[in-house]
Amino acid sequence: MASDQMVSAVMRTGPVVTPLSILRYWGPVGLYAGIIFFGSSLSSPPEAISSLLKDISDKVLHLSEYALLGALLYRAFRHASSGWMAQHVVWAAVAGSALYGVSDETHQLFVPFREADVLDIVADTVGGTVGAWSWRLLERRAVPPAVPQLGS
Repeated sequence: MASDQMVSAVMRTGPVVTPLSILRYWGPVGLYAGIIFFGSSLSSPPEAISSLLKDISDKVLHLSEYALLGALLYRAFRHASSGWMAQHVVWAAVAGSALYGVSDETHQLFVPFREADVLDIVADTVGGTVGAWSWRLLERRAVPPAVPQLGS
């Protein structure tokens, strides 16, 4: 019995996943994905976005919005997942961003006056990658490395 407890304590790696942690970390992902979906559902973007698109490429907008999605996915996979997923957080966040980008472009095929663009998927994937790596770097800088104590 005691050896079973020791083995399970040793085998446990990563965060403990609870319903509250799932809501805390995956809630913002779902909310933001919903905002992206809503924006993609509009046949014509609002005037503020239309004027912005005249000044910059829509690829920059895609990259920016998916950088935030990539960061949120990294945060959720890192803190509200366990096992393989928690150990391969950047890859999971990039894959999640890319797959959501594909689904977003597919969705736009069915919205009047909208069209799908493969280069948008590339910008979404690059944005997700930038966001995941940026959050990883920020998180590592925020947590100071453990300093071994003398005499231990």
